[in-house]
Amino acid sequence: MALVNEHFLKLSNNYLFADIAKKVNAFKVSHPKQRVISLGIGDVTRPLCPAVIEAMHKAVDEMAHKETFRGYGPERGYDFLREAILKNDYLARGIHLDLSEIFVNDGAKSDTGNIQEILRWDNNIGVTDPIYPVYIDSNAMIGRAGVFKDGRWSSVTYFPCTEENHFVPQLPDHRVDMIYLCYPNNPTGTVLPKEELRKWVNFALHNESVIFYDAAYEAYIRDESIPHSIYEIKGARKCAIEFRSFSKTAGFTGVRCGYTVIPKELQAFTLGGEPVELNHLWDRRQSTKFNGTSYISQRAAEAVYTPEGHEQVRQTIDYYMGNAAIMREALAKMQLTVYGGENAPYLWVKTPGGAESWKFFEQLLYGAGVVCTPGVGFGPSGEGFVRLTAFGNREDVEEAMQRMGEWLK
Repeated sequence: MALVNEHFLKLSNNYLFADIAKKVNAFKVSHPKQRVISLGIGDVTRPLCPAVIEAMHKAVDEMAHKETFRGYGPERGYDFLREAILKNDYLARGIHLDLSEIFVNDGAKSDTGNIQEILRWDNNIGVTDPIYPVYIDSNAMIGRAGVFKDGRWSSVTYFPCTEENHFVPQLPDHRVDMIYLCYPNNPTGTVLPKEELRKWVNFALHNESVIFYDAAYEAYIRDESIPHSIYEIKGARKCAIEFRSFSKTAGFTGVRCGYTVIPKELQAFTLGGEPVELNHLWDRRQSTKFNGTSYISQRAAEAVYTPEGHEQVRQTIDYYMGNAAIMREALAKMQLTVYGGENAPYLWVKTPGGAESWKFFEQLLYGAGVVCTPGVGFGPSGEGFVRLTAFGNREDVEEAMQRMGEWLK
């Protein structure tokens, strides 16, 4: 008799965004004449930039000829992309890495979910709250999160990020083996100052913990004092893994490409206390379970780092941040409390009158035909907030703000 992994049964029946889609589809059926504007799910809307399209066309043409055809690529990624990443994302900021420390993937979501496989199932985990659901769900699937009850997982340490602490997570009063941080933050859109990030690095070094640092939105940072990489902090190479993505920066949500950095100094330990390089373990894991990101996608990603590509991607990011500025101003005029949207494409909006997140979601959908994401879906500290994204078309963003303003009157 085959037995299921019962840890999967502890998960909610649907992923957060699947629940949202189900409710939105039900609304569309009952209101066929209402045009729905989504400011909820964080997919992008701007097309791929010309430099990327040109690189993809060229790569496709190469695949059509025997002399330039490519089959399986290296699991870590092609050197041409990793060298571009090294030069532009790290050396340009004074961060020195080795090429073998960069692993190209098919998007940050895969690696942030899979990375927990290389650590023992009984390590304890800590997460900022609210948090991107994949971090906890992937740990729940292996049995590391415990039991879900009253909106919390029993074996998870939560680091609340609230109005009261200005969305800055406080260090725990006990050792935590695996720490998840995402900055600029999804969903709150807030950032972590260098002095606060240094506290987490020092905590991890002292406790021999591992930090999983999701920097997928670093390209949106406007404040020059905010770190773009955790490796800007001294000692981080010994305790942190960093994840980045081309999805929200260069519009690769459908192309799929990102990368993970695992320094060779980073170690975990066997039960007998023997140190083991996590870089080696991840390389072994990827060689077994991953056949590499497509050549076409990697050539597309390489084009992001050309002078033309860099400028074109910057224009796209400026477009989305322009949306965020419009939304912040409009929401403030509606007398709503808003956070984020200044160094990130996400806005964290306090529900009026203390309404519950899901209730406000439905009120906004049925009252204005606008979709948001209920904050409680990101964790218990998200209750009483909703997330809005700035990835829409400008016309839709402006219309959504107009609808919300008229509805709230």
